[in-house]
Amino acid sequence: MAVKLRLRRMGKKKQPIYKIVAVDSRSPRDGKFLEAIGTYHPKATPHKVDILEDRAMYWLGVGAQPTDTVKSLLRQKGVIYKRELIKRGLTEEQIEAELASWKSKKEAESEKKNKVKKTNKEAEKLEGTTEVKGASSEVSA
Repeated sequence: MAVKLRLRRMGKKKQPIYKIVAVDSRSPRDGKFLEAIGTYHPKATPHKVDILEDRAMYWLGVGAQPTDTVKSLLRQKGVIYKRELIKRGLTEEQIEAELASWKSKKEAESEKKNKVKKTNKEAEKLEGTTEVKGASSEVSA
């Protein structure tokens, strides 16, 4: 039996919530699953991902293949990186130190991106107000 880690759609119309599940690859998208290992809320700002890391590690360890989307979510949460560190043969303390530095680096990058987005939005607002004022003065003249 080929096991996959994939998304199972739930929620209302136009308001999806996904469960991250371990499933037999032959079953349909919303069909029977072996185990739910997390949730994904794509509509939340920023999107919210909750994963049981130990169960995800277990399923990856027994050969479950994640889909592209689930692999991306696991990468965002650091599960793939943790698995790689374990494969290298590092001790628990070294793994925790590496993950802590990785998470702090990732948070710094996200803060930097948020600052850039805020400045871009503010610049667009300023440009939009000057264009509107300029357009109204041309019309009245």
